[in-house]
Amino acid sequence: MQIRLDPVEIGTNGDRVGGTVMYPALAFPGVLFVHGWGGSQEHDLGRARQVAGIGAVCLTFDLRGHESTASQWETVSRPQNLQDLLSAYDWFAAQPGVDAGSMAVVGISYGGYLAALLTELRPVRWLALRSPALYKDEGWELPKRRLHDDPDLAAFRRRKVAWEENRALRAARAFQGDVLLVEAEHDPVVPHAVIENYANAFSTAASLTRRRIAGADHAFSGKPQQKEYTDVLVGWLREMVTGAREREASERVAERKRMRQSGESGGRG
Repeated sequence: MQIRLDPVEIGTNGDRVGGTVMYPALAFPGVLFVHGWGGSQEHDLGRARQVAGIGAVCLTFDLRGHESTASQWETVSRPQNLQDLLSAYDWFAAQPGVDAGSMAVVGISYGGYLAALLTELRPVRWLALRSPALYKDEGWELPKRRLHDDPDLAAFRRRKVAWEENRALRAARAFQGDVLLVEAEHDPVVPHAVIENYANAFSTAASLTRRRIAGADHAFSGKPQQKEYTDVLVGWLREMVTGAREREASERVAERKRMRQSGESGGRG
């Protein structure tokens, strides 16, 4: 995040004393929100507002097949929606004030599935998934709507799937950043087995935080469950972002100390 330490001299009664100014990063972490199938960016704006309050830049957007492009609902495919996410990521990471090295992605359901796939293709430091969906790799080019015509989809989501057998789980296995995995207690769309498959795949992540929201359905339609999820997400992101800032500040201070000690040692030679 490029925290900066600058030496300064301060005048005092005709004399001068030394000081150090520590500047916060000029670029801020980026948090990219990916809504679920049938959702929209409107569902994420409230949470984005709270996340912005911890010192991050947020982007919400609508996947194709939704809102202004709803006419593509029946035809849009997973590759097209993944490209939407890639385009949003690339645009966002290039914005002034966004630290492209400190990107977080927050995905819900189908958006969580896409977010997992994104980590194969772009650098992501923090990944938050709420009820991430899981789909078979077969029929990759089919319209997304047709995937639900598969009579085995529900059974597929109730069984154990090894990370080697699925593209999204392979991406999860390779991910080495920090992960938040949120499960709804009463979720017939993304049952517990899917959450376990993702959790098992995230075995090489830097950290894995799991939360199960009591009483929540897949859509988190209850206000208390919505609030609990938002609190969990914002709290986790705050911990990740402030922790990273504190570590960088400590590293800068330690680096400055080493340089001063090296200079003093050289001066005594």
